[in-house]
Amino acid sequence: MATIVMERIGRVFISLQQIRQVPRMLTEAAPSMPGTVRDTEVPRYFREHYVHAGYRPLEQNWRYYFLSLFQRHNETINVWTHLLACLVFLAKLRQLAETVDFLNDRHSWPLLILVVSSLIYSGCSAAAHLLGGKSELCHHGFFFLDYVGVAQYQYGSAVVHFYYAVDESMHRYVGGVFMPVATLLSCLSCFGCCYGKYRCHSRPTSVRKVFQVVPSGLAYLWDSSTVVRRLALWSADDLAIVYHFGQVAFFLSCAFFFTFPVLERCFPGRCDFLGQSHQVFHVLLSCCTLCQIHASHLDYVARRELYSRLHQGGEPALFVGLYAATLFVCALIAALILRKVKHMLDLIAKSK
Repeated sequence: MATIVMERIGRVFISLQQIRQVPRMLTEAAPSMPGTVRDTEVPRYFREHYVHAGYRPLEQNWRYYFLSLFQRHNETINVWTHLLACLVFLAKLRQLAETVDFLNDRHSWPLLILVVSSLIYSGCSAAAHLLGGKSELCHHGFFFLDYVGVAQYQYGSAVVHFYYAVDESMHRYVGGVFMPVATLLSCLSCFGCCYGKYRCHSRPTSVRKVFQVVPSGLAYLWDSSTVVRRLALWSADDLAIVYHFGQVAFFLSCAFFFTFPVLERCFPGRCDFLGQSHQVFHVLLSCCTLCQIHASHLDYVARRELYSRLHQGGEPALFVGLYAATLFVCALIAALILRKVKHMLDLIAKSK
């Protein structure tokens, strides 16, 4: 017995020794990684209000930006919050797949769209914050990708809210137009975010956020209208209502922190690594998505009789097609505006 205990203690000791060697191995793998710089050493377009240090230098090789995942800089937390969220959503998909027949049950496809769109938006966001600092063109390109991710997630939110959360009386009024309007608003949101970043290149960040917040706000109001009605008709027998309330509360909170950099403003220069409002936004948005997935799964289980009566047999396939169309159109919008950005940057370079 004593021998077994000693062997286990030895294994734990070896594991701890290996963990302690990880920082040294990372340092040896990237011995020439440059340090971070202050805001005065990067172009104005890359600067965030009240964040004075922790910027990565521009025009380094791609290896540097990938390895900066393990470096302390002002985007580290933004990358890891959504990278970890992506892993959590992946684990949630695996968990759901154990009880939900995504392949043969068409009524489960809206739930699958939500989880897949959540994986995409969190992955695109992590990539944008990790790789968008290489150059101005890369910054636009990767954040345009981020906006595509957000737009298709808006569609994913709309389809589960309409399919599982709608009640019979509301369905009579919006049944034929809800998803086409949601598709249009998702594309409009992507266009507003991309075009605002392009047109407001030299203007304050607050101006660019108007282009991001207004169309996204309209999309959210429309997409969540069925959930708001559910909350207004609060019922103790409604298993999912608490999670629907949670997703609305988390979303309103994260929208506040996205729009207003209150933490940096209160503590200027002290949030260069940790404590930025955008980091809080990432965490709250991830919590919102988890509540949304859980609420939609509960509705999928408990409201089957209602939604199978309201939605015709061909609607799930139609909504999958609309999702693919939304993704394609948003990617096309981002690509076309990125061409305009490249042309603008070429003109600026020639004028110098």
